[in-house]
Amino acid sequence: MLISSAPRYVRLTWTDPGTGHEMERLVPLPVTLGRAAENTISLNSRAVSRQHAQIEQTADGEVILRDRHSSNGTFLHGQRITSAALREGASFQIGPFVFSVGFLPFAQAEVSAVKQPALWLGDTPPQPSNEEEATLIFQNEANALNPLTPPALAESAFPPASFQQPFVSVQHLRSNRLPLTETTYLAIGGGMGSFAWVDHLRVAGVPAEQIVCISPEPKPYARFIRLAQNSQIPLHERIRSHSEACPDNLWGFPSYGARELWRSLSKGKIGHALRATWQLLGEPVLAETYTALVGDVFAALDREAARIGWERMGRQGRARAIRKTDDGRYVVAFTRTDVASEQRHQLIIARYLHICVGYPGIQLLPDLQEYRERAQDFHSVVNAYEYHEHVYQHLLQRGGTVMIRGRGIVASRVIQRLYEVRQHTPNVRILHLMRAPIRSGHQHGDAWRKVEHYWEFKPLGWPKSCWGGTYLIKMEKADDQTRDQLINDWGGTTTAGRKDWRRIIKTGLREGWYQIGFGNVKRLERTPTGQVATLIQSGQPGQSENWLIADFVIDCTGLEQGLEYHTLLNDLVTHHQLGRNPKGRLKVANDFEVLGMGNGDGHVYAAGIMTLGGPHVAQDSFLGLQYAALRSVDALAAMHAPGVHRINGLYSFKQWTRWARGVQP
Repeated sequence: MLISSAPRYVRLTWTDPGTGHEMERLVPLPVTLGRAAENTISLNSRAVSRQHAQIEQTADGEVILRDRHSSNGTFLHGQRITSAALREGASFQIGPFVFSVGFLPFAQAEVSAVKQPALWLGDTPPQPSNEEEATLIFQNEANALNPLTPPALAESAFPPASFQQPFVSVQHLRSNRLPLTETTYLAIGGGMGSFAWVDHLRVAGVPAEQIVCISPEPKPYARFIRLAQNSQIPLHERIRSHSEACPDNLWGFPSYGARELWRSLSKGKIGHALRATWQLLGEPVLAETYTALVGDVFAALDREAARIGWERMGRQGRARAIRKTDDGRYVVAFTRTDVASEQRHQLIIARYLHICVGYPGIQLLPDLQEYRERAQDFHSVVNAYEYHEHVYQHLLQRGGTVMIRGRGIVASRVIQRLYEVRQHTPNVRILHLMRAPIRSGHQHGDAWRKVEHYWEFKPLGWPKSCWGGTYLIKMEKADDQTRDQLINDWGGTTTAGRKDWRRIIKTGLREGWYQIGFGNVKRLERTPTGQVATLIQSGQPGQSENWLIADFVIDCTGLEQGLEYHTLLNDLVTHHQLGRNPKGRLKVANDFEVLGMGNGDGHVYAAGIMTLGGPHVAQDSFLGLQYAALRSVDALAAMHAPGVHRINGLYSFKQWTRWARGVQP
């Protein structure tokens, strides 16, 4: 169908391969796409040419996608093209970016631009301002999604008014009535990243009495295990992580694989031991990549937490604001959740800070979020990371149809759980809705990823040399723009190519209970029978809009990563006017010090997803968190911070023997 010759806007939607965010731009024709900054849409990837492609309108009103002599080509519906007509709902691919297309006339586009908040593509992310914008944030206490309304710091009685100053007076803090603690080292977050930093400090020789950790949870893995179990990774299943990525053991020896092998031999499970050995010796070419059991990871963390005195260092609560003091330190306002109401608001002063607060919330696809708010239906449309056991129990008893959105590791785990339900209740069907087909995997140099049934596979989250090999060295030497480019080239939404899971997909396709569909979602409606109807528009020629009916929709697209959606971090970058890297995250040095937060002898370090775009691409993996901790503790040792030894040589060996014997550092 040809569109009208009237000037038009084109709506392009795609997924950022580095962050997993759903991106959208509504722009007038013509549109240029390429790596150069002067393009309408700049795509930072070496697989994209500087002037890669253009979308334009001909005199007779047809919209054309034209390749501009790019090196790697432009693909429309999987076919390489030089020039081809674009229709509503079409999908095309440039490097690692897969776009879906929609058209609007100018008048309608102007209305849309007013009704919808602008989506972030540059250095200034959107600031959520009211409940209507309804960013849904995971609340630990409720184990559910709730709208985020960031409190206005100036209008709150806590933190105190002195927090509006560039530097807070320590004398003033000591004279007010709020409980005040002074320490040397303070970790904010209390999750796996905080645990890795505190563990390195303790091994480096710092006494527990000099360390405080603010955490909303009593255990460092509490939220991690909740999200893992909600997304269908129970304790007896395997986590997607290296064998030597051991948060309980910073040396990585013995690895989880070696421990599992020894345990199997000691129990006489020879077959299991041989399988583990084959994986460890043959991965990833001859055998599947070895990954650890979830239960083993958390049991080992409990042992190490007891060894280093984790509970003694903890303060259960939530950090509200971080300010520089007038004596070269930092003060943190936090609200405790485990004390009487009159003592809830407290202050901590420290010389060295470490921030690792994890993902601020769960990311819902915009159309699903709009439906949930409009229909108030939190039963039929769920996110894989929130508790949704009722879906599987309903299917177990009555059967039904489930629509899956997303195609990463979480989607594969949800499908595996649905397959297990089918073993008891055969009338369970899975409809997997994808926005566009992927026919060729990401490429970098001579390496490429396998694609099977429109799923892209890789054994781990990033190429293995990102953790400590040549890719890590390349990242540390690169500037911000090159890092952004490399992340886009190496990243992407993928799952592990496990034989058992791939067998499920092949069986489902052959037997017909698993089906894959493509299209852009227009809207969702609730049917009179209580089901969810999804209106999609296919990009395939000759196909138009059609409704897909399901009993449940499970969103497997991921977790929210933006600084603007975390109250503490949003306040930090705003008050201290901190710069952001091209991914919109905290700018950190190679030792993970937050740039712009130095204060005399005081230093602030960060780790985790909020440093994406920094020196380490696998920043939120176990090994990534451990590497960030090691680099920052090494920096502290170099500046002769109190109690910190460099963890190397004979000192490191002695500390390992203490770990092996379960003796405190």
